Amino acid sequence: MSPGASTIGGDQSVEDLRRELAEARERQAATSEILRVISSSPKGSELVFAEIAASAARLCDASDAAIHRVDGEVLRLVVSHGSIPKGDDTLPLTRKVVTGRAVLDGRTIQVADVQAETGEYPVGSANARRLGHRTLLAIPLMRAGEAIGVIGIRRAEVRPFTDRQIDLLKTFADQAVIAIENTRLFEAEQTRTRELQARTRELQESLEYQTASSEVLAVISRSPADLQPVLDTIAMTARRLCRAERATVMRLKEGKFHLTAWDGPHNPGHLKHLPDSPWSKRCKRKGSIRTPDGPYIRCPARPRLSTIRSGQTTRLPYCAGGTDAP
Repeated sequence: MSPGASTIGGDQSVEDLRRELAEARERQAATSEILRVISSSPKGSELVFAEIAASAARLCDASDAAIHRVDGEVLRLVVSHGSIPKGDDTLPLTRKVVTGRAVLDGRTIQVADVQAETGEYPVGSANARRLGHRTLLAIPLMRAGEAIGVIGIRRAEVRPFTDRQIDLLKTFADQAVIAIENTRLFEAEQTRTRELQARTRELQESLEYQTASSEVLAVISRSPADLQPVLDTIAMTARRLCRAERATVMRLKEGKFHLTAWDGPHNPGHLKHLPDSPWSKRCKRKGSIRTPDGPYIRCPARPRLSTIRSGQTTRLPYCAGGTDAP
């Protein structure tokens, strides 16, 4: 008797045991690789699905493997791997196709020859004849008792998958669910983080505004008879909180706006008042003007000031008018 034909226990050869051991090691390596991809890709399941499909097709000796997600009334293709044409990107979520019935029933379904099942699976049988596959195994992706997708493997010939291959595909289905849940939890955590950051910014801005108001009130209390420090503080605070290039405070007197306080570069110390303009006329009517881009001050004596534009900033001059200031 040759060494390769020797038996253990009378019914299993050493060669068979070696083959089973090699297959077991390959399955373990594949599942370990999928888990590694899952842990390293928390924000996207595409790489995980691609690895699962490739491993399922190779280890189950299938012509191809495909993963679909439930999307309303259809099954939407996520990934496919293999030699059989993938067909349409969506399949109807109906009992007339094998994958659809597996999802609706929440159970594993294997059909030895889909092409012959014209009565049981009319749509799936037509697809099989069009694409060229025969045997099909479909396992739903179950999460909390609900099917959220399906993994299927196909063969171009009539050759049903073994129980061991079915169990292996169930393992891949479980890993696909882990990948989906991992992505969902990651996206939920990202959403919570963005909401927390937005709330923190709101609180910081609110604190800034309250602090600025307190600073202005403190200056008012220290300078009851002197208006200038108060206006200077208002200009400085407005520029800082609004993140503007410059801020001005002007007083309406004798029908003209007179520069009273300024904070920022290009201090127009020569400018005593503004000439009539749409800007000043609207302010006199108690309006506000927003000029995202355009000349700010028209001054014939200093043409350079006429070309100052907002650039990346937005100029928001707010003013109260209607009557001359005292």
